Amino acid sequence: MQITHWIPVDGAELAVEYRPHADGRPPLAFLHAGVSDGRLWDGAMAAAAGQRSALRMDRRGFGQTCVLAARPHAMAADLLAVLDALALPHVELVGCSQGGRLAIDFALAHPDRVAGLTLVAPAVTGAPTPDLDAQVQGLADAIEAAEQAGDLDEVNRLEARLWLDGPAAPEGRVAGAARALFLDMNGRALRSPLAGDLVDAPPAWPRLEALPGPVRLVWGDLDLPHLVERCEQMAQRLPGAQAWRLRGAAHLPSLEAPQRFNDVLREAGLLTA
Repeated sequence: MQITHWIPVDGAELAVEYRPHADGRPPLAFLHAGVSDGRLWDGAMAAAAGQRSALRMDRRGFGQTCVLAARPHAMAADLLAVLDALALPHVELVGCSQGGRLAIDFALAHPDRVAGLTLVAPAVTGAPTPDLDAQVQGLADAIEAAEQAGDLDEVNRLEARLWLDGPAAPEGRVAGAARALFLDMNGRALRSPLAGDLVDAPPAWPRLEALPGPVRLVWGDLDLPHLVERCEQMAQRLPGAQAWRLRGAAHLPSLEAPQRFNDVLREAGLLTA
C-alpha cells in the first residue's frame, strides 16, 4: 500500500492511499476486513488504476496507520475525516466484513455522501447473535484459548484457518502469496498498540431497507455458515440489490481470488473490462 496521505484524527494518523483519475465518477473507497488491512484490496486497486479514482485506508490498529494515543473513536467518523480531508463529496463504498459494517453505518449516517455500496460478507451493527455450528465454535474456542495464553502466532494461524480457508475447508486450502499476506496483515493487527474504545454506531440491522442504493452483495459459499445465511437474508430484504455467491471462496474473496472478485466489480459496472 503506497501511502499518499496521513489524515490526522484524535489519537491517530490514518494511512490512506488515494489515486485520483479524471473520469468524473465518484471514487471507489475500499474498506478492509478486521483480519486484514488496506492490502486486502491490492488486486482491486490495480484493476481500478487508469479507470477511475480509488482510495483505501488502514483503520486504527491496522496496517500503517499510526496510533498515537488510545482514544474513543467511531469508524464512521474516521472515514468522514478522510473524505473531508480529500475533498470528496461522494464515494462508492466497497467494504468486506468489518469494512462492510463501516460502509453500512456510514451510508445510514451520511447517505448524501454515498453513491452506492458493495458489501462483501458484511458484519452488520445490531445483527442477531448467531448460533455457531460445531466447527466454527471449536475454532472460536481454540482462538480464545490461544489469546488467553498470549500465543499470537497460534491465534494468527487459527484465524487464517477460519477466515481465509473457511471453517469446513482443509487448513491450507489457500496457500502461497495470499496466505503469506493474510498472516502479515493479521499479525500486524494482533500486535498493534491499543487504539482505544470503539464507539458503536446505532443498530443498522433493523434499518437495512433505508440504505441508499444501489446495493450489491458478495459472499463465498465456504464462508462461516451464519454469514452465508445473513447475506442471503439481506438479499431477500433488499430486493433491488444485486447478489453474487462465489463458489469455492470463503470470507476474503478479493484476497484469495482477486481476478474473480474484479470480474464481479466489472459485472456490477464499477470497472470496465
